[in-house]
Amino acid sequence: MIRAIFTGAVIVLAASATHAADLVVDYGAVARQCDTLDASSLAAGQDITLLTKEVVSRMDQAVAVADDPRWISSTRPTFVWASEAKVACGKAYGYLQSGWRDEDYLAKCDCFHAKMLRFMH
Repeated sequence: MIRAIFTGAVIVLAASATHAADLVVDYGAVARQCDTLDASSLAAGQDITLLTKEVVSRMDQAVAVADDPRWISSTRPTFVWASEAKVACGKAYGYLQSGWRDEDYLAKCDCFHAKMLRFMH
């Protein structure tokens, strides 16, 4: 009897723990918006020097937000998007340094940075 109660309690706790991180809102739909990479302002045919400056600017902002304790401990997903933007922009920058425009990473950098800004305000 006690074993059955314990097993039931574990199942209930496991089911409720999957939603513990979503303290404010379900942000799943927002994450899926970066699946469409056509709307990026970075993926346009810009000069590579200007494009590099834009990517570095977004990457620097993302690094600053990802290191800020205020956003690390926030219930908003700002830290997550800053971390994603930091990685995507870093990869895009690496490709740009070698003279290659990786459209996917440029678009992800732009999209994740926009998500970060959206949840900061």
